[in-house]
Formats: sequence, C-alpha cells, structure tokens
Amino acid sequence: MFGIVRPCSHRLGEGLKTQWMAHLCGLCLALRGDHGQFARVVTNYDGLLISVLTEAQVERTTGWRRTAGPCPLRGMRTASVAQGEGARLAAAVSLVLASAKVRDHVADKDGLLARRPVALAARRVAASWGRAGARTGSDVGFDTAVLVDAVDRQVGIEALAGPGTPLLTVTEPTETATAAAFAHTAVLAGRPGNAEPLAEAGRLFGRLAHLLDAVEDRETDAASGAWNPLTATGTPLVEARRLADDALHGIRLALREVEFTDGKLAHLLLAHELERSVDRAFGTSGCGHQYHEDGARGAFGPPQHGGPYNPQSPQSPYDGQNPYAGGGNPFGGAPSFPPPGPGRRGFWAGCAAAIGLCCTCKVCCADEFEGPWSRRRREGCLGNCDCDCSCCEACEICECCECCSCCDCGL
Repeated sequence: MFGIVRPCSHRLGEGLKTQWMAHLCGLCLALRGDHGQFARVVTNYDGLLISVLTEAQVERTTGWRRTAGPCPLRGMRTASVAQGEGARLAAAVSLVLASAKVRDHVADKDGLLARRPVALAARRVAASWGRAGARTGSDVGFDTAVLVDAVDRQVGIEALAGPGTPLLTVTEPTETATAAAFAHTAVLAGRPGNAEPLAEAGRLFGRLAHLLDAVEDRETDAASGAWNPLTATGTPLVEARRLADDALHGIRLALREVEFTDGKLAHLLLAHELERSVDRAFGTSGCGHQYHEDGARGAFGPPQHGGPYNPQSPQSPYDGQNPYAGGGNPFGGAPSFPPPGPGRRGFWAGCAAAIGLCCTCKVCCADEFEGPWSRRRREGCLGNCDCDCSCCEACEICECCECCSCCDCGL
C-alpha cells in the first residue's frame, strides 16, 4: 500500500470512508481476479484515484458495485466494492508502473537484487506484470505503451540531468503517464469533454508525486548515494515547495472544469488530501484554509513552522527540541548530521514484509506500521490518527462542501 494520498477516516466521515474503501478493495480484487493472488501486492493508494475519477463521472446505474466475500484485511467482513472498467484501468496502470519500479530496482542492484538469480526472477515478475497490465489496458481501450515509453525516457533523462537542469524536465515523463491515465477515465465514463481538464489534473498530480517522493527520500538517498532529482539538479527545497504549491493550485483549477455526477470523494482526495500530503512531505502542518500574510484568502497558507525551505524562517525545524541531543544543528554551525533512518529493504525482503503486514491485518487495522520497502512510518488505512480536524469540520463529510468557499477551489 504505497502512494501519497492517504486520507484518515476522521476527515473522510463514515460515508466517504465507505466509498474510499470500496475503491481500494475494488482495485485489489480486480488485480486478483485478472492476474492472480500475487498481483495484489501492487495495490496502492494513488492507483485507486483512477477508479474514483471514473465512477465520479458516470451516471448512477447498477453494475458499479458488488458484494465481496469476507477478507482478513476487513476483519473477515463482507463489503460493497467497486467493479467495472474504472477498477480494471486502475489495475492496469498499477501493474505497468509496478513492473517499471521492479526493473528500476534491478538496474540499481538494490539489496538482494544485486544477486543474479534474484535479479533474474525479478525481471521475470516485472515482465509478467508488464504484459498483464498491457492486456487489461487493451481490454478497457487504454494503450499502456504511453506508460512504458514514459518510464524508458525517464532513465535517459536522469542519466543526462545535472546541476542547472530544470526540475520539471525530470518530472515530465511521470506527468505524461499520469495525464494519460486520468484522461482515459473520461473516455470510460462517456464524457469526452472532461478529457482535457483531467489530463491537466493528472499531469500536475504526476509532478506532485515525483516531487514529494524526491523530498521524502532526499536524506536517505544522500546517505546511500542513490540518485535524487533535487540533489542531482541542485534544486533547493524552497523551489520544490513552490512547484508543489503551484501544482496543487493547478489541480484545483482543472477540477473546476470537470463535469462530475458526484465528485465529492474525488474533490476531497485531490483538492484537500493532496495538500496534507505536501505538508507531510515538507514537515509543515496546518489546515489548507488559511489566510496569506497579505490578508487574501487562498488555498495554501504560509508554513506553520520554519524550515530550510522557508526563506523567511531559515532556522532548523529541530530548534528547541532536537531529537539528536548533543549532535548539534544539522542545518548550520559545525558539520553534524543526524543518524540516517533504517535502511530500505530490498525487493524480495519488502515483499515478505508486505505479506506479513497483510496477513496480520496491520495495513488496515493498525494505527501505524512500518512500510515494507521504505521502512518509513505509515498510517493504517482504518486506524486512528493524531490529526486535528477541528479547523475545517465541513471537510469531514464534504456533504455540501461549504468549506470550499474559503479555499477558493470552486467546488
């Protein structure tokens, strides 16, 4: 379960939480139904956005839901889950991109993949997922070649990137891939007029996904010597934050142009939860419905804390509460750096950890768990959280989106 859009149940409310889980389970079951049990390991939070967007545009008819049998991840309860072309498109995209990720790990010789027998097995899995994704994509009229081409171009772009290379040059392949996937939801829903604004929303979502992954992995990549777009291009965090905020605003503008039948869940995930993902990646906190310093209303308030990316407040975020006592300021003064976090797991070790998390229901039911590959702390999708949702109570259920008048998103 990886991805940047990870809403907590407190903000979703009961109705939208049920819908979100229906799409998550629908993606998982679409993968199992078309490609077998092992394919379920590529289930991810961001992939289900494809299913959400497809269903948000269609007229309400029967056939978009079915009752699934008991599942350990739901506490052995039955549930109404999404089905149909939206879930299958989400499965196809997830498989193709997971295949690319495995090939990338093999090329980098990460962990156990440095061993030739393991690398050979991983290549076969990646090739199988790529073919499976292409078949399912073809079944729903989506040519996955655009995704494969984007991944192939990414390798070349990264090899040529260096100091001074525009960061958006590096994120372009990801933007192209997500734009194509988002736009095809309009085709599946029979709303061709939505294709252009959804392509724009997808392009900016791809940019955000690439940016936030780079920000979150920056320190780990520096410790391991791995390639990171921010480090390679010499892009400071303040510029990365500016690009992220611009992308958020652009997504909200694009959503205004989309004709939804029921866009509440899509709006909440793409207009509100994405902002929280940006805050989480950059280490800031606060509700999106804040005033700018000049008094104008806006979707993105100033950072609530300082940080190395905030030129108005360049102090270390650890000032006064340095968790590395005795280590000094990691952002200034004498050279002193915090100890790196736990190392990433290799592909197969991560798969074993993921299976263990699924079998013990921690992914769904635990408040927090350790990511199987990244080993970063994750929130369980049904667990409690420590977020303060009191600043925007209307967003918890989004029944009428009254709160949206203060964030200028137009929905």
